[in-house]
Amino acid sequence: MHKYIKKGDLNLYKYFLVIIVYLFGTIPVLSQAKNQNFKFVEATISDVQMAIKSGSITCHEIVSGYLDRISVFDQETKLNAITVVNRNALGKADEIDEAIKNGGELGPLFCAPILIKDNYDTHDLPTTGGSIALKNSYPPDDAFMVRKLREAGAIVVAKTNMAEWAFSPRQTKSSSFGVTANAYDLSRVPAGSSGGTASGTAASFGVAGMGSDTGNSIRGPSSHLALFGIRSTLGLTSRDGIIPLAFDRDIAGPMTRTVRDGALIFNVVAGYDPADSMTELGKGKRKKDYTEYLKEDALKGKRIGVLRSLVFTEDADPEITALFMKAVDDLKNAGAIIVDPFEIANLEEHRNAPNFCRRFRYDMHEYLKSLGKDAPIKDVMEVYESGQYSAYVKDGLENFGASPLDVHPNNQEPPCMEFPNHAGRNAFKADVEASMDKFNVDAVIYPSWTNPPAALLRADADYKGDNSQIVAPATGLPAVTVPMGYSHGNLPAGLQILGRAYSEDILFAVAYAYEQATKHRKPPRRFPEIDKVTKFAELLE
Repeated sequence: MHKYIKKGDLNLYKYFLVIIVYLFGTIPVLSQAKNQNFKFVEATISDVQMAIKSGSITCHEIVSGYLDRISVFDQETKLNAITVVNRNALGKADEIDEAIKNGGELGPLFCAPILIKDNYDTHDLPTTGGSIALKNSYPPDDAFMVRKLREAGAIVVAKTNMAEWAFSPRQTKSSSFGVTANAYDLSRVPAGSSGGTASGTAASFGVAGMGSDTGNSIRGPSSHLALFGIRSTLGLTSRDGIIPLAFDRDIAGPMTRTVRDGALIFNVVAGYDPADSMTELGKGKRKKDYTEYLKEDALKGKRIGVLRSLVFTEDADPEITALFMKAVDDLKNAGAIIVDPFEIANLEEHRNAPNFCRRFRYDMHEYLKSLGKDAPIKDVMEVYESGQYSAYVKDGLENFGASPLDVHPNNQEPPCMEFPNHAGRNAFKADVEASMDKFNVDAVIYPSWTNPPAALLRADADYKGDNSQIVAPATGLPAVTVPMGYSHGNLPAGLQILGRAYSEDILFAVAYAYEQATKHRKPPRRFPEIDKVTKFAELLE
């Protein structure tokens, strides 16, 4: 509602609502007041679909309810997770209601309201990559994953803010839409670069969200917002239609409040795509249905390695270390066999090896060509020359952009071979999997972050403890994060689980069994059911 009110009238609007609260004890907000039996906060895909099938609510009312939550909370709290809402969402919901009425076929994600990171191409919404230079860029078609989601009946309700050009794991700040806060503590960061998806999903602005991860950007924000997030094996999922950072490291995928919702979405978006050459590697290697592995007793007999070198670091926060050790006990109590310590051969050498290819300018050139003649720019370094960027990405543009415009990394001088033909990355991957074989472990665990979310005002100075960058991105191996509790009162922390190539079934199984044994996920208190808010001042503080 507030988005349609002039700034000068906002105080009067707030005063009016406070009077209503005083007189009636609640806020009679929009469509959710009509559907008091459906709980939007923490609703799962199954909750939505069961409620619709029971006849207690329509898809139109579901989508309207989430749009209401965005309208009421996002800007008023200064969360700023959402960049733009989809005006076509309610029309899509009406089509699903009509299909239900007529006995039509429904997709596996029918009426699931999804938040999409602002680097995924959406034909009906702008895709900016966090850059003001692309603020009015409407791609000609959808990214592969967006198309798959829509074909499965999901509804794109909004796009989410991101770190500009996905450069920052520290914070989510763009020149196109500003700064996103952490839904659990509005004075702290949601990490980057998928912080808008993370905070929006945590605040129940949709049932789930989509992010991307070059080094940290699904798992880091998911950890900071008590979500499940998956970085899959490089080659198992398509990145077609997603603004790149480093094509042979980029991964896209779901960020969800439950492991089951993550598996439901992964079933839809994983698999071969002829438009993404990297998916040739994963042909025939995805499982038919990842939900088949979601069993409460899945930890029994699983051998889990504790990677102590990523736990007991010099700057690790003691409260997060304690949460991790409690997680180890919880895994053991659920039937896991704990292998402690577990070590990766030559880990320090691999961490310090020159395994990153500077290819951003080349990859962006390829992406911009896909936009056709209406592309706002032809070369990402036009942004640098024009000054259309936030100050904090200047060094990133200079660094990532320091490569030829139209020469593939394989053909640069000296060459930087694309994965899976990069010798250093292959050696790292081989050492990880050989070490897992040596210790006979099914998966490896460590904290996703060894430190709590930093203060927004100290996003760079207090950036430390980011473990997500270290193993999975260079090796192409899969890793997930799942909530493991809260430090310093209410600041989420995540347990990261790393596996062998194409072992997503094991990662889903371990994450689900741990989730069910611990039930750590809880919603942020600042974003309750909007028909239950009785103290409007709490919403505004």
